[in-house]
Amino acid sequence: MAKRIKVARIADLAPGSGTTVDVEGQRIALFNVQGTFYAIDDTCPHRGGPLGEGELDGAMVTCPWHGATFDVQTGAVTGPPARNGVRSFQVRVEGEDVLVEID
Repeated sequence: MAKRIKVARIADLAPGSGTTVDVEGQRIALFNVQGTFYAIDDTCPHRGGPLGEGELDGAMVTCPWHGATFDVQTGAVTGPPARNGVRSFQVRVEGEDVLVEID
């Protein structure tokens, strides 16, 4: 059964930025896209780069290591060298809290 875990407060992550959070042993990249929060696996499938440290342009994040790009809304890969997308996680905002749903 999935459970929701508080990972941040709304004020912790400015629009247009991302960060990495640890959720029960999983590294998850959390992004604020114009006030809407998205979460994907933090590890780039190309060479393991930290996606939460990548540059966010709209809803696209660029891996800081080799430049692969991903849609933070879905986890889909949008540009090489990565060939596969990453897992996305359901995000909910309750009051001022940002929660990520994990299995």
